Amino acid sequence: MRPGEEWVALKMAERGGRGSGGHGSLDKSITLPPDEIFRNLENAKRFAIDIGGSLTKLAYYSTVQHKVARVRSFDHSGKDIENEPLYEISVQEEITARLHFIKFENTYIETCLDFIKDHLVNTETKVIKATGGGAYKFKDLIEKKLGLKVDKEDVMTCLIKGCNFVLRNIPHEVFAYQKDSDTEFRFQTNHPNVFPYLLVNIGSGVSIVKVETEDKFEWIGGSSIGGGTFWGLGALLTKTKKFDELLQLASKGQHTNVDMLVKDVYGGAYQTLGLSGNLIASSFGKSTTADKEFSKEDMAKSLLHMISNDIGQLACLYAKLHNLDKIYFGGFFIRGHPVTMRTITYSINFFSKGEVQALFLRHEGYLGAIGAFLKGAEQDNPNQYSWGENYAGSSGLMSTSPDVYPMQRTRSGTFDMLEMDRLERPLVNLPLLKDPSTYIPDTVDLTDDAMARKYWLTCFEEALDGVAKRAAASQPDSVDALERAEKFRQKYWNKLQTLRQQPFAYGTLTVRSLLDTREHCLNEFNFPDPYSKVKQKENGIALKCFQSVIESLDSLGWEERQFALVKGLLAGNVFDWGAKAVSDVLESEPQFGFEEAKSKLQERPWLEDSYSQWLERLKEGPPHKCALIFADNSGIDIILGVFPFVRELLSRGTEVILACNSGPALNDVTYSESLIVTERIAAMDPVIQSALREEKLLLVQTGSSSPCLDLRYVVQCPLVTCLQQLQDVPSLGSGRAQPPFPKQITVEQPRGVALSGFTDLYH
Repeated sequence: MRPGEEWVALKMAERGGRGSGGHGSLDKSITLPPDEIFRNLENAKRFAIDIGGSLTKLAYYSTVQHKVARVRSFDHSGKDIENEPLYEISVQEEITARLHFIKFENTYIETCLDFIKDHLVNTETKVIKATGGGAYKFKDLIEKKLGLKVDKEDVMTCLIKGCNFVLRNIPHEVFAYQKDSDTEFRFQTNHPNVFPYLLVNIGSGVSIVKVETEDKFEWIGGSSIGGGTFWGLGALLTKTKKFDELLQLASKGQHTNVDMLVKDVYGGAYQTLGLSGNLIASSFGKSTTADKEFSKEDMAKSLLHMISNDIGQLACLYAKLHNLDKIYFGGFFIRGHPVTMRTITYSINFFSKGEVQALFLRHEGYLGAIGAFLKGAEQDNPNQYSWGENYAGSSGLMSTSPDVYPMQRTRSGTFDMLEMDRLERPLVNLPLLKDPSTYIPDTVDLTDDAMARKYWLTCFEEALDGVAKRAAASQPDSVDALERAEKFRQKYWNKLQTLRQQPFAYGTLTVRSLLDTREHCLNEFNFPDPYSKVKQKENGIALKCFQSVIESLDSLGWEERQFALVKGLLAGNVFDWGAKAVSDVLESEPQFGFEEAKSKLQERPWLEDSYSQWLERLKEGPPHKCALIFADNSGIDIILGVFPFVRELLSRGTEVILACNSGPALNDVTYSESLIVTERIAAMDPVIQSALREEKLLLVQTGSSSPCLDLRYVVQCPLVTCLQQLQDVPSLGSGRAQPPFPKQITVEQPRGVALSGFTDLYH
């Protein structure tokens, strides 16, 4: 048990190991952490269930009440505002929707149903959608325990709906398996067009389905040789009855002791046909001539290779026949086991000569439950929304190594969770992206780079106490703020330790995903904006300096002013509380300000320096039609760095779109805060005031609550509408870890201006 965590034991009371309802002996007790399993059950509105041969997957929709930070401008009319706060901060309650998915062994189904029944309070439904073979077997038990009518849904329809849902909504859902690599999983960037694809579902047998659209799919083939074959023959050969134990035997076996290889037949490689000597010529071929007993491990390994190779070749042939290059594998036969994925991957690569890729899904075990839920929620049209994985409440992908994090493997082997939050607005690709599938929003892949991973995880660990302290300080009137801050600290610390052992748990590990996970954990314990008071104070201080900065810039010659504006952008972007070195300076030197930051900028050439090209473009080319700027930090950054630059572009006749986060993250300026700041600047500056009045300056929200940009997911709003109509757009990332994006229309991104020059201050 982890410190400070209360646990509740659900016993099989009054059953004492007796069989119940004809469903076998349910004599196990289970211990559940209430803050992790069946979360928010009291607010569950709708249910679905997928019951397979050994695992049950439960889905439910709930409403979640959490705190959000709101800002509202004070009415300063007729008042001396010199010492008044810029705006009012309030924390309000908001209700949002969340999807919960829980996976557990069928052994626990009766106990879990009892627990659900005892905690249901506000459910609105009288029906539970059910799929999978067990939907028939456990129908009476479910109806008796929950008092809900079981409405059975087609298995394949649910699988396809679930697969389409995760492919659309979860970045890095898809991965390829890599043998003998430091990182077992190579995650794929989601393509906005997920169709067509081949889904190979390996259950007792094999079903091969071609999926062409959301609702158009067809069964094109299959095989009776599948997971049931492996299990059945394996039980006969090894006397091992449990599927996972059989796979464990296979992971320890050596198939070459049983299988006849090409070199056993020809004495080496078969050069004429280009066959390697280590290729299997005959599965179990040595059993006909060897005068010895074979080990259970070797036989299990040979059997697994035989069936996996057969499935791989069959899937490859169907993919080639239908001109498909993507095959997603799912079903209980996969279940994240390395030997299975490795063999299927090898088989697909061998038979397709590398033209077809074997792909696996992080959440393939939930596809049926997700699809069944979607079938039951069609009247709410859940596909019109965007959904995001809540890292704070999701288990993450388990390591396939039995030696990695064994305690967590034991627990997750029993219970596994996925949570998805409904986002306020649908998210779409930024229209400037030519091919979103090739766009990579992160500059460093921490899954691959072990040194960088160790460095960044240590940075986040060292900063954690400070973040927890600031979270508690942001709610001084709350009697339980310190207790909640400590729970946040523990939860995020545990997430970091998990990511040290299994960096692939939530897809490709990046600085962005570490920040997102921290924000999710903060929100989990009702700290919606720990830096709200810091931003309020810094915005007020920076506004008092705005006019003097503008006067200083206006006194310079044109070329000198352009350089000063760029230096202002760089210096302003230093004020990022997410950088530990910077936060240490800001904590210890409260007088450190804009001029001090400019004085510490390194001399040119910068790390990435395109200033000369930018200046030449301004001199020789016509004014840009529009500039898109993604604002970063509050205070000095946006007010003294970004807005003078915006003002200069407006003076040239360039329209400006200023995009800000929809929700808080670190000290990043939010859209609602930017409206108040811009209003105050407009009252001081006629250029900004005129641009707002004539709609030459447009403020929009990105739809993000993350400290880092991901242009694959922006809110459908005036930003997207404007960009769809533009032909000439310079874009500034304002230091937001944003690599250049491919060009669809004429795009100029002076990346060296936006991203360089302050590296030494960060590190």
